[in-house]
Amino acid sequence: MIQNIVVIGAGTMGNGIAHTFAQSGFKVNLVDVSQEALNKGLKTITTNLDRIITKGNLTEEQKNETLGNITTFTALQDAVGNADLIVEAATENQELKLKIFGQMDEFAPENCILATNTSSISITKIAASTKRADKVIGMHFMNPVPIMKLVEIIKGYSTSKETFDSIYEMSKTLGKVPVEVNDYPGFVANRILMPMINESIETLYNGVAGVEEIDTVMKLGMAHPMGPLQLADFIGLDVCLAILNVMYDGFKNPKYAPNPLLVNMVMAGKLGVKSGEGFYDYSESKKAEKVAKMFSK
Repeated sequence: MIQNIVVIGAGTMGNGIAHTFAQSGFKVNLVDVSQEALNKGLKTITTNLDRIITKGNLTEEQKNETLGNITTFTALQDAVGNADLIVEAATENQELKLKIFGQMDEFAPENCILATNTSSISITKIAASTKRADKVIGMHFMNPVPIMKLVEIIKGYSTSKETFDSIYEMSKTLGKVPVEVNDYPGFVANRILMPMINESIETLYNGVAGVEEIDTVMKLGMAHPMGPLQLADFIGLDVCLAILNVMYDGFKNPKYAPNPLLVNMVMAGKLGVKSGEGFYDYSESKKAEKVAKMFSK
């Protein structure tokens, strides 16, 4: 039975995953390389819990219980001693993830399941860096994690039925809708989403229309809640680029090749909401306002 959770990474996805598990009553050890990153993650969780209270969907007591379920660590080996499940939510970088999974495998209990929140990297390849490939699985949460219902549950080549069934059923206890997905580059969500975002950037790059015009067409014409360029800013342009590169390398198909404008923006540090500028300009007040709107839905 899964009770003790470790989440590696206190960034946007990691703190959202920790928040979701803790609010569902699980004990969560949140791990990052610095206390500063952990404090920032806890501050985000607290702010998001306060927003839920404002909507009348949470009490102050439940907020305190949720925060009380989270313990922070800067050393992975100190956090995983009694873990039933570890969810890795580090940067979308294959080399980094393989290194982390090697450490997870070394320090975690023998029966612990090792999950990754990767958006696109092969679960089979990640599993091969461990000695427990049958217990490695993908749990691809959507952003913002406390709000979005979908979780892609991705089986690697060696993932056991027992591991899959355990994670699939546990995801339901988080109030999520798990969807079974096989291990191919981009899985389902990003295999469909990223080419659309890339084509939107291509449309801008070719001068067909401006940023707001492209987003307006997709919102009003296709009933998308957020335009693709704004969504790219929200995801992070560096993350979009990393996912497209994984799919391009995996499929060798030019339709997945990142547009030069995206490449240049990432090189220039224009990463979207996280950097304060992407396709849109984000002051701190505007950034908070946009995130608040996501949580008010």
